[in-house]
Amino acid sequence: MNYGYSGKILKINLSTSEISQEIVTEKMMRKYMGGKGLISYYLKRDIKGDIDAFSKDNKLYFMTGIMSGIPAAGTSRMIMGTKSPVTGAFGMSESGGYIATELKKAGWDGIIVEGKAKGPVYLNIEDNKVEIKDADHLWGKNIGYTNEMLKEELNDKRVKIAQIGIGGENQVLYACVINDLKHACGRCGIGAVMGSKNLKAVTVKGTGKINFKNPEGIKEISKWYASVFKDNPLSNGLYLYGTSGGVVPTSYSGILPTRNFRDGSFEKASEISGQHMAETILIKREGCFACPVRCKRVVKVDRKDFKVDPKFGGPEYETIGSMGSLCGIGDIEVIAKAHELCNDYGIDTISAGVCIAFAIECFEKNIIDEKITGGIKLEFGNEKVLLQLLEDIAYRRDFGKILSNGVKHMSELFGKDSSEFAMQVKGQELPMHDPRGKTGVALGYSVSPTGADHMQAGHDVLVAKEGFVLDEMKHFGLSHTIEPKEISKDKAEMYGILEKWWSFLNMAGVCFFIPAPRGSMPVLTLLKLLNFATGWDVTSEEALEIGKRGIDDARIFNYKFGVDEKEENLPERLHQPLENGALKGQCIDKEAFLDMKQEYFKYMDWDENGKVQENL
Repeated sequence: MNYGYSGKILKINLSTSEISQEIVTEKMMRKYMGGKGLISYYLKRDIKGDIDAFSKDNKLYFMTGIMSGIPAAGTSRMIMGTKSPVTGAFGMSESGGYIATELKKAGWDGIIVEGKAKGPVYLNIEDNKVEIKDADHLWGKNIGYTNEMLKEELNDKRVKIAQIGIGGENQVLYACVINDLKHACGRCGIGAVMGSKNLKAVTVKGTGKINFKNPEGIKEISKWYASVFKDNPLSNGLYLYGTSGGVVPTSYSGILPTRNFRDGSFEKASEISGQHMAETILIKREGCFACPVRCKRVVKVDRKDFKVDPKFGGPEYETIGSMGSLCGIGDIEVIAKAHELCNDYGIDTISAGVCIAFAIECFEKNIIDEKITGGIKLEFGNEKVLLQLLEDIAYRRDFGKILSNGVKHMSELFGKDSSEFAMQVKGQELPMHDPRGKTGVALGYSVSPTGADHMQAGHDVLVAKEGFVLDEMKHFGLSHTIEPKEISKDKAEMYGILEKWWSFLNMAGVCFFIPAPRGSMPVLTLLKLLNFATGWDVTSEEALEIGKRGIDDARIFNYKFGVDEKEENLPERLHQPLENGALKGQCIDKEAFLDMKQEYFKYMDWDENGKVQENL
C-alpha cells in the first residue's frame, strides 16, 4: 500500500479525448516528492523540441505534493507547471485552497493535460469517473459566473474548481488559473497555456480518503500546532493581518516598491495596510485546508461607484503593492476592486500592476503619448485609469492589448532606453520586494528558473538576527546572522541553503508560511509530519538534497531552450539609487553582485556559466 499518495497520475489528451493514467513508483515519489519535482521531471521528459508555449504539443501539469492533503497546517498546495509563454522555458506556479486535497481524495496525485480540444471543454473528475465535457456555453464568461454555473450544472455546491477567465481565453501573457475564486496560480502565464488548449476548467470531487502510515501522530502534531501558532509573531501576524500586515514595515524599511521602483517608501502606506484593511473593509478571515492560521482576507465594499464581492476574498501583500504603491494608489477600497477584477478575469495582479506602472513612467517621460494609449492620460495615482486598464488587459483591447504582452515586450516596442526601468527578469515582472534592501532576493530574482520570483527562498531579513528562525536554520548549516544588504560569499551560500529548503517545500506541496524560516513550525516537526504520513525517514539533509534536485532539473530545462545565465541580468534600475525612504541612495553594485553570483554557482556545484554538471 502507498501511504500519503496514490501512485497514479491522470493523463488527458484533449486532441484525441483519450483518458489514461501513469504510475508513479514509491522510489520516484521519494526522489521528487510530487509538485515542482514531478513537473520538472516530466517537462524534461516530455518537451522534446523547441515548441511554442501555445502549441498543442506543450503540456500542462496539475500536481499535488507528497504532503498535500495531510490534515495539518500548510499542506494544501496545488502546483501547476508548463513551458511558460512568459519565460520561454520552465514555468511553475502554486496556490493553496482545497483542490489539491480533493484531487488526492479522488485517487489522483496529479493531472497531465496534452493536446488541444477542438472547442471549449472542461474536465470533470469524480473519483475514477473522468469526463471531458462541453464548455462552449462558459467560454467568454468571467470566473465568478462560471463558478456558479458549474456548481449548478454538476448539482454540487462543494465541487472544487480550477479555471481560467477571459484573460486566459484571450491568452494574456500573464493569465493565471484561479482555484475556487480566491486562490491563484498566478505566475508564468499558466492560465494562458490552459486557454490555448481550450480548457476552461477542471472540476474535482473526491469521496475517498488518503492513506497515512501514522494518522494518530499527524493528529497530535496538528492539534499541538493549532494551540501554539499564535504564540509566534510570524504566524500570529498572518492571522491578524494576512500577508498585507507587511505593508507599513516594508515601507518604513524603504523597500516597498513605489512608483515603478523609483521609490522605496509610500506616503500612503498606512492607508493601504493590512491593519487599515482590518479596521475598515475586512469582514472575516478564511484559510486553506486544515490550516488554523487563516491568513486569507475576505473584504466587502459597497459604495456608489463600485462594489466588491466578498466571494473573491481580498487583496494580499503582492496585490496591495502592485495595484497600490507601485501605481501610486492610496485607497484600499480601489485596490480591493482591482483584486476582484483580476480574480474575475484571471490575470496575475503582480504582472498587471508592473505593466501599468511601467506604462505610466513611459508616459511621464514622453516615451509614449496619447496616440499610443488611445487618448488615456497616464499618471501615478489615477484610480479610474487603473481599473479601466485591467479590463482592457483582460479583453486585449486598445492599449490593453499592448499591456497584456508584459513589460519586456512593451519596452522592446517603446524603445528609447525604456528597458532600463522595465522591471523584469526572463520576461517575468518583479514582485513587490525591492532587492536593493535584500540582496538575497536580488539573487533570487536573477537565478530563479521562473524569472523574477520572490518565492524561491526565505528573505534576508529572516536570518538577520538571533532567535527562533536562525536556530531552526542551523539544521541546514546556517550558523550566523547576515545583514540584509550584504553582498558576499556568505550571502550566496545563505541564499543557496534557503533555496534548497524552499524548493523541497514546493516539491512536497507545503505552504511557505507554516514551517521555519517564514513560519513557526519547527523544521523537524514538519519532517515528522511527512514521515508520519508516508512511513519514510526523510532527514533535513535528504530534504536539501531533494530540493537541489528540483532546482537542478528546472535549470537544465531552461538551458535546453537557451534561457541561461545571459538572461539573468537584473533591471538596470536596481543598480541605480532609490530616490526616497530609509534606503534613499541605496543601489546594488553590479560587479559585486556578479561576484556573489559566481559564489552561488560554486556553492551549487555548477560551472562558471551557471550550467548544471549533469555528470556529477
